[in-house]
Amino acid sequence: MSPRESAPGGNDHRGQRPERGDGSRRNARGHERNRRGLAERQRSAAAPSRRTRGADPARLAAFETLRAVSAEGAYGNLVLPGRVRAHRLDRRDAAFATELAYGALRRQGTWDAVLARCVDRPLDRLDGAVLDALRLGVHQLLAMRVPDHAALDRTVGLVRAEIGAGPGGLVNAVLRKVAAKDLAAWTAELEAEAPDETARLGLRHAHPAWQVRALRQALVAHGRDAGELEALLEADNAPPVVNLVALPGLGELDEALGAGARAGELVPGSALSSGGDLHRLASVRAGGVRVQDAGSQLVARALVAAGGDVAAGEHWLDLCAGPGGKAALLAALADAHGARLTANEVAPHRAELVRRALRPVPARAWEVRTGDGREAAALLGGRPAAEAGFDRVLVDAPCTGLGALRRRPESRWRRTPRDLAELGPLQRQLLRAAADVTRPGGLIAYVTCSPHAAETLAVVEDVLRERADLEAVDALGPVREAALPGALEGERDPGLSRDGGPATVQLWPHVHGTDAMFLALLRRR
Repeated sequence: MSPRESAPGGNDHRGQRPERGDGSRRNARGHERNRRGLAERQRSAAAPSRRTRGADPARLAAFETLRAVSAEGAYGNLVLPGRVRAHRLDRRDAAFATELAYGALRRQGTWDAVLARCVDRPLDRLDGAVLDALRLGVHQLLAMRVPDHAALDRTVGLVRAEIGAGPGGLVNAVLRKVAAKDLAAWTAELEAEAPDETARLGLRHAHPAWQVRALRQALVAHGRDAGELEALLEADNAPPVVNLVALPGLGELDEALGAGARAGELVPGSALSSGGDLHRLASVRAGGVRVQDAGSQLVARALVAAGGDVAAGEHWLDLCAGPGGKAALLAALADAHGARLTANEVAPHRAELVRRALRPVPARAWEVRTGDGREAAALLGGRPAAEAGFDRVLVDAPCTGLGALRRRPESRWRRTPRDLAELGPLQRQLLRAAADVTRPGGLIAYVTCSPHAAETLAVVEDVLRERADLEAVDALGPVREAALPGALEGERDPGLSRDGGPATVQLWPHVHGTDAMFLALLRRR
């Protein structure tokens, strides 16, 4: 049974909405549902004594996740695992909660457009908790294999238990209006009023229109066909497979593979998890095996693979290390090569996350510093870079995160075009600061989890134009060396060479199954 058909607290999640070939919503007896009068639609179809008045744990975990995202600015992928453990959900219920929470976050813009046609007031005048509950209800009705009666009854029960009886009536009435049409009918209605094809794609695939334009431009800028746009948007909406990495010399994947994971297809020492609460694995709890996107693994390994063999005693720097995923892999690789990593993070609380991530790695291989990456020169203690500089520097720059929308679905609704203008100067300042602390002959990896040319190619080209002491070097060769043999050939070739110059690398969700990670390699002359 698939996760979508799992049944927390009973069998009311099972089954698929019966539909006739002509698109009508008649049940097995031929009666068309949701055609009741207004008075009846405003309350549950069940008798008062039989209405659900509590919140089942799976839906409650999803609701709490949406509330943390909406009210606290949290990231769903960081909140939900804790809620799953707190409610002690089994594997099937955890899968249902994951699909419900991430799906509602991912499609929030489209669901809000549907709700705007069913609510008698602007959505921003609704209580935030009520709006989040409605989003969960819409996602069940239009995008999950949950029978209408179960979606309505359980969502209203959650609202009554967590918000109050009054809002329960509103939610019941609104969701009955939503249930009167299926997803195809709602999509057609919304698209019919969209001003252009970009807006239609945004509604169909739940992306803001500006991001649809940005991703189309990014494909072209990095040498791919603009015709891949819909495949990219669809990949953003597909639930991502959880990627694992075994820290070299510290972790083994045997336990994960025995629990149903399969070997990764892109990076050595990686696996693709079958799902569930990975914290239950002893190897994950110990820290030797970590959750990390294969694209992040690949760019970190490529920095180590670049420039020939690593010399014993090298000193590496992760300039923007929080929350510590790439730093942990780099530190493990540093220890294996007799090198040492300094992990720098500007925010003290994120620096503590970096320390936690690095604890499985022998302390001889790393240290954590707290400071502004733009002032990286302080790490040299007043000594010149030729004497005290770093041999390899990772600049995992803050960015819009447009390459990680499948893992951080709420980001698409938080980000605006203004963020590009605000982040651009910071990205350039960090890359300049990295160059200042790199020893002559040392390497810099500029990395973003965004394919937008304003955050990738333009940043690198601007800094190269300013700095005569920097030169671009080929990133494709080291990436291929770091990947499994043949994994990046043919249509999966991620390299782009402009005017015959050294190649940069851009990974894509719809091509490589990774976040859309960008990598450029530079050397200080």
